Amino acid sequence: MSGILAGKRILVTGVLTDASIAFHAAKVAQEEGAEVILTGFGRLSLVERIAKRLPKTAPVIELDVTDQEHLDGLAAKIREHSSDDTGLDGIVHSIAFGPQGAFNFLEAGWDDVSTAVQVSAYSYKSLAMACLPLMEERGGSIVGMTFDATIAWPKYDWMGVAKAALESTNRYLARDLGPKGIRCNLISAGPIKSMAAKSIPGFEDLADVWNHRAPIGWDLSDPDPAGRGVVGLLSDFFPRTTGTVLHVDGGVHMMGA
Repeated sequence: MSGILAGKRILVTGVLTDASIAFHAAKVAQEEGAEVILTGFGRLSLVERIAKRLPKTAPVIELDVTDQEHLDGLAAKIREHSSDDTGLDGIVHSIAFGPQGAFNFLEAGWDDVSTAVQVSAYSYKSLAMACLPLMEERGGSIVGMTFDATIAWPKYDWMGVAKAALESTNRYLARDLGPKGIRCNLISAGPIKSMAAKSIPGFEDLADVWNHRAPIGWDLSDPDPAGRGVVGLLSDFFPRTTGTVLHVDGGVHMMGA
């Protein structure tokens, strides 16, 4: 099969519905020639059903990124689903979570804040290290999902802080994995009406910014542009790009008042 990911094996996390960026990244990756493996947490049967909507049904591995046993066993489970060699060429980290308390900046307690930071930022490093045995001999690309953490957004509160931690984690991970030929980058996507969005109080107010400030336009119901951005960074077309954030947000990030 031809395509910019031909012959590559990609692990995609965070696929819960076919409205997610992760699903569209997996779909485009397959269309570009990759072999895709998914991970799911909690509602595994739902992920398995969604996996059948891809161009080619992908295997699903259970993974809780806060469970060290799951992380320790991840490489072996990926090998079980490998059709030829035992390596991995790319990882998509599309995992974030904040308890409801994390969306009240002044009132949030440390338990809620620490959960948001662990799941949304620290897990990026945890996932990379769990997969390192499959990548360190061949290099590859790790791509995560962020939401522009350089400014304060309405309603986003401690999740914005968690995304800032993710963006910093990406830079340090790029520094330490670069000598192994592994690139680490993030996609800063505009808002998408997904399962994750429903958990954000006031999401409609936040998303409304894009209706007025995206110079090239933005479709809240279309995750495909962000998915294509992920696949671009997974490919070999960015061989010396690492530690950076690529904006796929209709241009909102560069607009002034």
